[in-house]
Amino acid sequence: MTEVGVPQQICARAQQIADRFALRTGVTVDATQVLTGRAVQLGWAPRGRISAGGATRLLRGADGWCALTLARPDDIDAVPALVGADVVTDPWQAVQSWIERHGAVETVARARLLGLPAALLGETAAATPRLHRTGTARIRPWADLLVVDLSSMWAGPLCGHLLRAAGATVVKVESPRRPDGTRAGPAAFYDWMNSGKLSYSVDFDDTEALRRLLAVADVVIEASRPAALRRRGLGPDTVAPRDGRVWLRITGHGGNGAAADWVAFGDDAAVSGALVGYDGGGPVFVGDALADPLTGLHAADAVAESLSRGGGELIDISMAATAARYAGLGGEYRCARAPEAGRAAPELGADNARVQRLVEERWSVSC
Repeated sequence: MTEVGVPQQICARAQQIADRFALRTGVTVDATQVLTGRAVQLGWAPRGRISAGGATRLLRGADGWCALTLARPDDIDAVPALVGADVVTDPWQAVQSWIERHGAVETVARARLLGLPAALLGETAAATPRLHRTGTARIRPWADLLVVDLSSMWAGPLCGHLLRAAGATVVKVESPRRPDGTRAGPAAFYDWMNSGKLSYSVDFDDTEALRRLLAVADVVIEASRPAALRRRGLGPDTVAPRDGRVWLRITGHGGNGAAADWVAFGDDAAVSGALVGYDGGGPVFVGDALADPLTGLHAADAVAESLSRGGGELIDISMAATAARYAGLGGEYRCARAPEAGRAAPELGADNARVQRLVEERWSVSC
């Protein structure tokens, strides 16, 4: 048993959301398992100011604490630019030295300009998902729903996983050039999030294929920066309308203003929302990237609620603001619970032909 756990009060509040989802869908969800399952699968646990996955660290400046994530090769490559050096031997030592000289606020601002996932401790206030009316409502049975999941990693795929359990057909869309990064990691976690979904591989620059798929979708899950789809003309206001469609937008720090372009991962988003513990020297990480599974759970509940009233809405949910709803909750730690082993997720693009037939069938009916 891995030593990772989550405070009881966090689990209890998350279970309230899981129970609400269950009332709407009939799908029982163990919130503690959702929050701790990846860590127990991978044998991870946070190490004080180093996250469970090891890619995020809490760092102190004279003006406060911040978090920085160096999860991708591009993040490591950007460290010299962040600290104003030609060559960096130890990225974390270089960043810590920079923060000691320049402070957390300047470091986070500079990191965000470089596209690095960074956050100031407690900078984000708690907020519920924002709803915007985008179309006409129409209630459809769960078994008739088509969900197009454009997201990757954890929050969005978890939402799609729960909607599939409720009876919807879920199509996971990935670029052949840049598939979901968790495909390259341990299979157990990728399979947990994505088994039972249809795998559709398409170049995201093939806007015509994506536009046709999105036009017949009843639910769209996106978790990229909004500008990424908007540049391609694939946003909720440019895709052909469909009665009752729910468009879910998951962002790190909100979908509007400068914050919409800030990159976030689960651990730094949790720090932004002050979802941390404390030891004698300051803040420490709690659980494993908690902003991710909490957002995925809240997102699934928000989608189910929207569908129950007929949809026709854009749901904008922020990982940092969701994490902030759990800040300060404590209690004894709940033990980690491993998810049951399921069947393997499909290979990349395994269902392309099936998805294309599904699109043609729906397109002929709707048009």
